[in-house]
Amino acid sequence: MGAELNRIFDAVAKNSIFTNKFVLQTSYTPENIPYRDKQIEQVASILAPALRGDRPSNLFIYGQTGTGKTLSAYYIRDELMKRAKDQSLPLRIEYLNCKLKKVADTEYRILAELIKKLGGEVPSTGLPTDQVYNKFIELVEKEKKLLIIIFDEIDQAVKKISDEFLYNLTRLNSELSQSQISLIGISNDLKFLDSLDPRVRSSLGEEELVFSPYNAVQLQEILRERSTHAFKEAVLEEGVLQKCAAYAAREHGDARRALDLLRISGELAEREGGDKIQTRHVDMANEKIDRDKIIDVIEAAPKQFQLVLLGVMNIHDTKKGDRIFTGEVYEVYSELCQKYRIEVLTQRRVSDILAEMDMLGLINAKLVSHGRHGRTRDIRLSIPNKIWNRVKEIILNNL
Repeated sequence: MGAELNRIFDAVAKNSIFTNKFVLQTSYTPENIPYRDKQIEQVASILAPALRGDRPSNLFIYGQTGTGKTLSAYYIRDELMKRAKDQSLPLRIEYLNCKLKKVADTEYRILAELIKKLGGEVPSTGLPTDQVYNKFIELVEKEKKLLIIIFDEIDQAVKKISDEFLYNLTRLNSELSQSQISLIGISNDLKFLDSLDPRVRSSLGEEELVFSPYNAVQLQEILRERSTHAFKEAVLEEGVLQKCAAYAAREHGDARRALDLLRISGELAEREGGDKIQTRHVDMANEKIDRDKIIDVIEAAPKQFQLVLLGVMNIHDTKKGDRIFTGEVYEVYSELCQKYRIEVLTQRRVSDILAEMDMLGLINAKLVSHGRHGRTRDIRLSIPNKIWNRVKEIILNNL
């Protein structure tokens, strides 16, 4: 075994096809963000009043995953802070990723994280929320400043804790005497604003901006520019960039997907000991990403979601590919709840969970009408056979 490991380590060390893999990571901020000049200029014009000490309008940015929203926000933040530093302006811009666990799953934790970023501290739990707000206001008012808070994936926080915290934050300016707060919300959900309470929407959505998906040609250009810094010369075979772009364009023009495909393709080629990235490596990378994404979704899913999915999988095992209907799923799900002593949800709620699974691509659920007898879903599982046992293991270990 030791000799085999040494062979693998030597092969990667000697045959590295990367020169700088980091430029293909989503955390990398390039000097140039292709095809987003218009959006960057629009955001900059909305936030520019901060450079004369005026509070900018609250801004809501939305668009599908991988359309450059966060990347553009980072870029503008950095440029604004450079100017503010040169002009000795009391400007602070803080970023909060609402998808992170134990950071944005309660109003208390959001405030605690903001307090931490401002140099303060509160217990992770235990204080009344109004006391935490008072601590936050105290820190904001400690010195005169303009505070801009960027809430990335803000829809995730609202799903967990409602939109009341947004309304509370937008109302704080009336309690501040020398400082002001502006909010920037970023969301992948194009219909997110429609779901907000009208009070919140009117206060948060003072300005709105949409980032449209990249097309295949634009994605190719993004990949070409990054690849010149990421790889050694003549590493990419003909068609690799085009195939990465085509796969990502099919996924709603997702630049992150395109970059991940290219990076993982390189890693797979490297593990084989090769010095070229071929189109077959892109196919392998695409399959790996889909597999990993399914695993990530299921691991992070609530227990009730996992139980419904386990019910679908158990029926699929029994029926060997025959059609599965909502009523059957609910019956098996109820039995599983009783077995593991978990509260049984209503059939309507289980139907909502099935719709969510359909949206995530775990199942394919076609709505079928039975006339006066109502409607049901004709369900097909979309989980690859290769990870079938792994998915079941994850769910069972969590029960």
